[in-house]
Amino acid sequence: MGEIRQNYYGGLCTEMYEILHEQAPQDELNFYLSYAEKGKKILEPLCGSGRFLVPFLERGFDISGIDLSEEMLAKLKRKAPDAKVIQADMISYTPQEKFDYIFIPSGSISLFTDMCICRKILQKIKDLLAPGGKFVFAVDTVSDRCNEDSAYQVSASAKTKEGYDLILKGKNHYDENSQTQFSPSVYELYSGAELLQSERMDFQTHLYRYGEMEEYLKECGFKSISTYSNYQKEPAIHDKCEMFLFECGISQEDAFKRKIEG
Repeated sequence: MGEIRQNYYGGLCTEMYEILHEQAPQDELNFYLSYAEKGKKILEPLCGSGRFLVPFLERGFDISGIDLSEEMLAKLKRKAPDAKVIQADMISYTPQEKFDYIFIPSGSISLFTDMCICRKILQKIKDLLAPGGKFVFAVDTVSDRCNEDSAYQVSASAKTKEGYDLILKGKNHYDENSQTQFSPSVYELYSGAELLQSERMDFQTHLYRYGEMEEYLKECGFKSISTYSNYQKEPAIHDKCEMFLFECGISQEDAFKRKIEG
């Protein structure tokens, strides 16, 4: 089964993701599209197989993507061969251009469970923003924690285009101290009763409390920060919602100061 990499989307994981989540939810897609402007440079880190990036492309936006999963990007390139995407780690990503709008949907920032690395990611994104640019993203909250499972349970199944059965088994444990949801998973591909392939995934997410991410953003130098509880942009007032949506940016003055200091 090879090396088990934390939060890395391998072949079977990517296949199931594509079957179950091929299209972005319309309300979520509309939310991120509402910030996009023609002629502006857009970046989607952790773009995966392109369920958000491809609709942006189809609408004529100048969008680039980055993801670590070779398998996910291969799916994306089959849908959009001309898409501007690269396989890279976010921290080591050093493009020459700046971006007017950066967005990370689906709570993907919660995948960075090491808060030191998470801060570095936020700082990297701030440095990639053009003057007046906006960063919009979502995280999971402590209210979204899963029920405890001590044994593996079947949580999803799908039929591949070849007619094989793809099964996902997982279990969950939440650590209160680190606010980490541990969800080790096993993907199994069957032809009838015959197991053809299996793949393990070490899936972990950090679940946020109200006010926690805001402090990290302020530390990175973001000045304008809005926190929403849903795609209708209702302000979040506590962590009893399934997600936080953040809209933040840097002012023209801050960007100019950063350029001078740099």
